[in-house]
Amino acid sequence: MPDHTDRKTTDLGAVFDAHVRAEFVEQDVDATMRTMVPEPYLLHVPTLTGGVGSREVRQFYTAHFVGKWPTDTTVAQISRTLGEDQVVDELLLRFTHDVSLAFMLPGVPPTGRRVELPVVVVMKFQKGKIAHEHIYWDQASLLVQVGLLDPKQLPVVGVEQARKLLDKSLPSNILLKGDRG
Repeated sequence: MPDHTDRKTTDLGAVFDAHVRAEFVEQDVDATMRTMVPEPYLLHVPTLTGGVGSREVRQFYTAHFVGKWPTDTTVAQISRTLGEDQVVDELLLRFTHDVSLAFMLPGVPPTGRRVELPVVVVMKFQKGKIAHEHIYWDQASLLVQVGLLDPKQLPVVGVEQARKLLDKSLPSNILLKGDRG
């Protein structure tokens, strides 16, 4: 059941931003955890990585996420939708795959390839704190960009997703036409 007091007492977008800042800029697990309820839930949907409860989430952040990104990683907001107890951000994640990202590419050594990946983060709040995060991206697009899937063999695209998202004048329906630019 939604906690309708969240939006009236807390700027959920500011909490979301503080959480992302703690993860990517400050690279501080404790600061990241302070933005969350005592027993949060984190799920990276494409790879089923994350954790349930404070111990698992903290362990995941410490071992696999906070401070583990390539040094050139950037996260740019494309859009934000605010609800009574939920924030949904559409983001563009950019990085060079020059370090292991086990939560995102399990078992894949660094490829040195550049990645531009649309990501959607759904954050649910309880009493002004993050209760859960559901994080989505197109794993096929990621695999194309790091060289593990051949887009000529499958109906998938790579960086074209990010580019089209940012520039609506780029061609649509490239998979339908067989025209991959």
